[in-house]
Amino acid sequence: MLPCHNEEANIEAVIKEALETLAEVADDFEVIVVDDGSTDRTREIVEEFKKSDPRIKLIKHNQNLGYGSALRSGFQVAQKDWIFLTDADRQFQLREIHRLVQELGRSRMVIGYRNPRKDPIHRRLYGEVYSFIIRILFGLNARDVNCAFKLFDRKILDAETMVSTGALISAELLIIARRKGITPVQVPVSHFPRKAGAQSGGSVRVILRAGKELLKLLFKKR
Repeated sequence: MLPCHNEEANIEAVIKEALETLAEVADDFEVIVVDDGSTDRTREIVEEFKKSDPRIKLIKHNQNLGYGSALRSGFQVAQKDWIFLTDADRQFQLREIHRLVQELGRSRMVIGYRNPRKDPIHRRLYGEVYSFIIRILFGLNARDVNCAFKLFDRKILDAETMVSTGALISAELLIIARRKGITPVQVPVSHFPRKAGAQSGGSVRVILRAGKELLKLLFKKR
């Protein structure tokens, strides 16, 4: 699953890498691209891929609804037994999914942690503070809560109603897994600086949304 927003410079290469890599680990797979209200050519590029490969699915948001909303839309249409999610910004090497697949015998969820994280220093600082708060409030022991490199059993989400529309979706996913007695295996994955497109994860708007959703998630927990 590839959530994206204004990734016209990256999406073609990411889809090609996904098709090649997933074919190495599965005979039957789908590539779900969720376009979260892009205003560039992201959607048109994916449409071109769809014409020649039925394994590619495109979900369209007419406006930018947020990272969590994009993932939730993807979860709703996912048909295969396992879901692998990553971002379309080319900061991960999709071939490293092999590291996650090797650990599936130990858990129904395998999650990556960026080692080391190659984002600007302010984003790394936000990430450390955020992960610390999540660990304290919800008791999660994930080293890198928001690392967008996760592989898990789709049935984990059965009968679940997720509430996060922004970045807190990653924490909510881990909270659901823990409630079902699942301890994720954590695996180090490579991380690279973004070379094209614009980052939004450290923006004031995204941080404020995460704060509001944190309160909502605490209320739901209680």
